[in-house]
Amino acid sequence: MIRLFKHYIPHAVLLLGLLDLGLLVLASEIAWQWRMHQIGMVGGAFADRAFALFGTAMVIWLAMIAVGVYGPNALRSLRFAGARVLVAISLGIIALAVIDFAVPSDYFWRSTLLYTMGLAILVLIADRLLLNSFLGSSAFRRRVMVLGAGDRAQRLRELSEKPETGFAIVAYIAMTDDQRRVEEAIPRAAIHDLGRFVENLGVSEVVLALQERRNALPLKDLLRIKTKGVHVNDFSSFIERETGRVDLDTINPSWLIFSDGFSSSRMLSSATKRIFDITASLILLSLTFPIIAIFAVLVKLDSKGPAFFRQTRVGLYGEPFMLVKLRSMRTDAEKDGAKWAEKDDPRVTRLGRFIRKVRIDELPQTWSVLKGEMSFVGPRPEVPSFVESLEEEIPFYGERHMVKPGITGWAQINFPYGASVEDSRCKLEYDLYYAKNYTPFLDLVILLQTLRVILWPEGAR
Repeated sequence: MIRLFKHYIPHAVLLLGLLDLGLLVLASEIAWQWRMHQIGMVGGAFADRAFALFGTAMVIWLAMIAVGVYGPNALRSLRFAGARVLVAISLGIIALAVIDFAVPSDYFWRSTLLYTMGLAILVLIADRLLLNSFLGSSAFRRRVMVLGAGDRAQRLRELSEKPETGFAIVAYIAMTDDQRRVEEAIPRAAIHDLGRFVENLGVSEVVLALQERRNALPLKDLLRIKTKGVHVNDFSSFIERETGRVDLDTINPSWLIFSDGFSSSRMLSSATKRIFDITASLILLSLTFPIIAIFAVLVKLDSKGPAFFRQTRVGLYGEPFMLVKLRSMRTDAEKDGAKWAEKDDPRVTRLGRFIRKVRIDELPQTWSVLKGEMSFVGPRPEVPSFVESLEEEIPFYGERHMVKPGITGWAQINFPYGASVEDSRCKLEYDLYYAKNYTPFLDLVILLQTLRVILWPEGAR
């Protein structure tokens, strides 16, 4: 994987994304040339229209990121990828048409959009037809050797067997005979020179997956592997990188303290984040105020009670604040106290089901963003009673309050709506990853991917 602004991106995804961007520029240029030939114009220098062509490609490319074209399933399923490519290109073309009205250019014509759309679909689908077999092969997978043969090694084997994973395990080394789960593991005593063994297998990374590391670290072996130029990683850091979450089952306070993350540059990132929140919330409130007003009236007409739902939530550093949303449940939904949401929750009103699916009920939270109580991106703010019980049951739960809560977030786009203690534990693993690796780049990725969650409501309840 490649680490870009503290966030890990698989090599296959990065290579495919850059190839797609180049093909989109090519499709835009062919569309331009085609249209000029039709009307009998001379093309002129490529440099004169390069900015417009690259801008056209970037808009469509960002739409592809937003709808999940580069997600795990899209990389493995051609049908899945094709459907999302079509949606992305359609959204990109619509956005380009709007941009042309707002910012006219001599080198960008609306008449070329239809050609660009057709050519983009053609080259991107052809691209995936050619690369589909390679993306699923070991050509794009890192060769990993695992030191250990217990439960952790078994977890790594299960992870490696998933089609979207970016690594292949070429060998397991049983350092001891205790708690052996991987039967094919090679006993350490059977290997004379571990460094030479690693070289012969072409291993690019070794993962330490020992159950008990106290007085059991194979320091001599690890040093020999490291001096061979092979990357050595511990189990928790490897899981964090490969899954985009912090594994609560294996981490401890010392790992959080000494591992990379929570950098001092966060002050600058936080200032950038706040400027964006203020600017974006002012724009969004001005644009969506009519929508909020219309649906507030519809909520009143649909069921008895106020149009807006107000509830105390836990914010930054555990400070409470008042959350405001369009009401989507009956007024007596929490008469016996706060409850987890359920699938097909009977407390949700008829209109409430719709506004939850398209996330219209979340729009009033923009006011909390403007006031500084929330951010656009961050962990989901929870009810104080839930927080108290979850802090007792789940380790490190309080650490999620070290960043502002958000309307959307890393956990929200990667895991369905939390409806139990176990779901909250899983979402906390994503929240800790976000708090640990936060950068404006990760915020941008999350904001773009939120469109995917809106178009395909995977977590709405």
